Amino acid sequence: MDQSTKGDPSAGTAELGYLDLGSCQAALSSGALTSAELVEALIRRVEAIDRSGPMLRSVIAIDDRAIDIARARDEERRGGTSGGPLHGVPVLVKDNLDTAGGLATTAGSLALADPACQPDRDAAAVTRLREAGAIVIGKANLSEWANFRSGHSSSGWSAVGGQCLNPHVLDRSPGGSSSGSGAAVAAGFAPLAVGTETDGSILCPAIFCGAVGLKPTVGYVSTAGVVPISSSQDTVGTLARSVADAAALLEVLADPNTAAQRALSAAPSGTGVTGLRIGVPRKVCFGYSSWADAAVVSVLGRLADAGAVIVDPAEIDTLEGLYESEDELAVLFHEFKASIDAYLTARPGPTEACPRSLAELIRFDEDHHDVELGIFGQEIFEAAQATEGLEAVAYLEALARGRKMAGEDGIDATLARHELDALVAPTMAPAWTIDHVNGDRGGLACYKASAVAGYPAVSVPVGDVAGLPLGLCVMGGAWSEPTLIRIASVIEELAGASPRPGFLERAML
Repeated sequence: MDQSTKGDPSAGTAELGYLDLGSCQAALSSGALTSAELVEALIRRVEAIDRSGPMLRSVIAIDDRAIDIARARDEERRGGTSGGPLHGVPVLVKDNLDTAGGLATTAGSLALADPACQPDRDAAAVTRLREAGAIVIGKANLSEWANFRSGHSSSGWSAVGGQCLNPHVLDRSPGGSSSGSGAAVAAGFAPLAVGTETDGSILCPAIFCGAVGLKPTVGYVSTAGVVPISSSQDTVGTLARSVADAAALLEVLADPNTAAQRALSAAPSGTGVTGLRIGVPRKVCFGYSSWADAAVVSVLGRLADAGAVIVDPAEIDTLEGLYESEDELAVLFHEFKASIDAYLTARPGPTEACPRSLAELIRFDEDHHDVELGIFGQEIFEAAQATEGLEAVAYLEALARGRKMAGEDGIDATLARHELDALVAPTMAPAWTIDHVNGDRGGLACYKASAVAGYPAVSVPVGDVAGLPLGLCVMGGAWSEPTLIRIASVIEELAGASPRPGFLERAML
């Protein structure tokens, strides 16, 4: 069978679109490129690919002020003023982080789309971006409500943004819920993007779209001003085309209040992976894709050649139990009800136009059934609405069991038992096909314990099959980001460059 491809319909802006952070900063500093030129080129690229051509629908909105802000950054640079480590660099932000000043925050839902109901201040992470001199050029599409409305959803779909596509193979899912952030970085619409994760929402789109996804320890980045799901699992993280870029963006976003905890987690002395002990959890984490397994096994061999000590297997004994347990969902249901009610109550705007509770969101969806509920329902909303608050014994017991199973008896126990610095495994199987009838195919993934424990993980591209990216996940204990980034950087170097997206109509061998 023939392989069909649209190719890159915006070849004139392709190279600017694929600039990494270092090259971007060098070009801006030398004057070879201005921020205004870069932003204008990226917006043209979005218009050519995202809103026509393949219509990826990864960018939900462009900030009308972006070019003017870029020109102001250029004036600052010409005047010898630097606005910080991302001065003049364009960044896309997932549309569940509050942005003030005309750029709407909708979480993909029409319930939050009314201009009268928009936030009057930036999320803490967006404030950090602006203070670093970054230009927020727009908002990235997402799985509506961060994929927490129905168990039969289609990742990457939102009522506001439509169905986001995978830039590698257009009939494949971009993953969720930071779908647009992963797809946009892969397609060259911005060098950096901000995402959020509760359980896989950065790591899944990273592997599906062939990007690097860095999900930090819960608390590493403030979630103030983020449309919430879970106080115990939500985190803000980064998507980029290299580990170094994802790490640099994370340091900009980092909450100053966590500086002491982060300082305690310095990577072991030395460079590379020589002497580092890396464990391989086989049960659950392998076997869901022979292609992914083979790619990771190949990298393990090269890590050993580079001086790492590979402990294989090094099982997370509780992982099967985590997948069988309903504790995580019970926790998320309870925390979502409490946190979304609090978030909606604090948003500005007239009460008659702006939802103030989960109950009102449910009624809104029922009143706009054809648009909001035409593809999948809202049984998760309804289950969350039925919970009895954060003082409920069922919630407190589920929270304690989950944290112990994922952390103390899970990742922590595995690391201690084998004296490990980190764990590695296939992130997921390659992207499944988009299916609005049956919803996401889903399947197992290696990062469940990291999600429930609130621990960090990094997904790195390590190859592809039939045009679909394959990814490896590096996991560790709380605040182990420096070690994970160090190992992920070596894996990236050993695996070679991730292929640019081909905008294929379908995946074929």
